[in-house]
Amino acid sequence: MAGPASGRGAVEGGPRSTFACLWCGRAWTVRSADDLEGYAQLCPDCLGKAGDNPFLRFRLRSALAARGAAGAAGQSPAESVPSMDRAMVDYYEARAGEYDDWYLRRGRYAHGPIHDAAWNAELDAAGRWLDGLSLRGRIVELAAGTGWWSPLLAGKGELWISDAAEAPLDRARERLLAHGLRAHLHVRDAWAEPEGEPAGALFAGFWLSHVDRDRTEAFLALAARWLAPGGRIALIDSLLDPQSGAADHDPPADDRSVRHLADGRSFEIVKVYRTPDEIEAALRAAGFTDVEVSTTGRFFVLATGVKP
Repeated sequence: MAGPASGRGAVEGGPRSTFACLWCGRAWTVRSADDLEGYAQLCPDCLGKAGDNPFLRFRLRSALAARGAAGAAGQSPAESVPSMDRAMVDYYEARAGEYDDWYLRRGRYAHGPIHDAAWNAELDAAGRWLDGLSLRGRIVELAAGTGWWSPLLAGKGELWISDAAEAPLDRARERLLAHGLRAHLHVRDAWAEPEGEPAGALFAGFWLSHVDRDRTEAFLALAARWLAPGGRIALIDSLLDPQSGAADHDPPADDRSVRHLADGRSFEIVKVYRTPDEIEAALRAAGFTDVEVSTTGRFFVLATGVKP
């Protein structure tokens, strides 16, 4: 799937007054805050072609919905996000520049040669597990962050990736471009209702642990709504291990973690460490079949199932 990554936008994050058109690259400035172009991040010429192009139609529908929701609520969509969800978006927006240090065991995330060797081996194992799954057709990646897994997914089907924070998604776009791969990128909350044709696969890396326990059923029901019958859900997430996070992170308490950035700022976020048995039970309760849940050892839990 050679070609540039496309479709980076901010429909759910509110309109933009100036932008480069996501389809043709033309610089555009809107005339008013209500202009549909600002919600879609498409110039008027490309908006006019929406009837002939699936991606442009998707942007137009999403823009109309976002503008309507903002008008009905009397506020921007971003202002309606629950406070803890908003705190996580702010955290990952701020953390974008150092997020990959976690994967690469750099700086505050280095824990010495023994622990880091174990981490690297298990990260490779998680990648091999994901690569070995049968994922095809339209693949939806929720809460993609900086797109660590996105090149692998983009090589398997038509990838649609999203994240509620724009800064890490910019890095995901750069990662895909570096691999010569194509995807549709959208700034979009993981809790937003599905759009477009039913997907053949849905992937979320390190997102389930940001879902409060009492919202687990709701999230897995949402995941199922994304999928066509026979579609597969795949999840990679964190196991609780003191050598997983940054050296200056405090231990989690009551499904919350305080995260510190290199510049000294701190954020409290949802971080729920579920056991493999909990995840398996939740997937089965949500109606998924062929459920398989395993771990890489210390750091990662791997889960998959199929929508009947």
